[in-house]
Amino acid sequence: MDINVLYEDSHVIVAVKPSNLISESTPDQKGFADLLAAHTNGYIGTVHRLDHGVGGVMVYAKTPSAASKLSAQLQQHLLRKEYLAVVHGVPSPSSDSMSDLLFHDRNKNKTFVVDRERAGVKRALLDYVTQKTVESDTYGTLSLVRVILHTGRTHQIRVQFASRGLPLLGDGKYGARGDRCPIALFSTKLCFRHPATGKEMEFSSPWEPDVLM
Repeated sequence: MDINVLYEDSHVIVAVKPSNLISESTPDQKGFADLLAAHTNGYIGTVHRLDHGVGGVMVYAKTPSAASKLSAQLQQHLLRKEYLAVVHGVPSPSSDSMSDLLFHDRNKNKTFVVDRERAGVKRALLDYVTQKTVESDTYGTLSLVRVILHTGRTHQIRVQFASRGLPLLGDGKYGARGDRCPIALFSTKLCFRHPATGKEMEFSSPWEPDVLM
């Protein structure tokens, strides 16, 4: 498989993960981290993740020290991510923030919006801006939204939009039943500080699914 590498030096590698690949290493060595390790012929540290069905820009560490520093940035919300998503319906208002309490059920591998804090519940926050709305003969009314994540909860974008009646196109787990297409979610932009130099780094990759054209 050809790997779309956006940047690489002795500390980090930034690449575009294809959809339907696990972000981390896997026992059969077919995860995206495994492919990058084969590409670099060296250490690859996974510091953040994208869901299996979601593609987009990711950064991996090439040394344990870089992995530690990037992980610290992730915890401090200094590793910033933007996404594009296609949702069923039209968000109202067209731009806003979403703040919810989320609980991830590991047994079901599903996240739920809950109404009170308790063990395992975490606050989730994102901003969104609607880019355009189209009418699809196959899927009805669809909207393209740009999402800026302020927290990185499991399935956060998927469950926060679905809880407002706006499930992502192709996301059968969170309400888009009957869609015969992959999940319409892509990580388009990634910003972080270089773990060795401290320089602010920004990388992006364009994405627009055929259903919007």
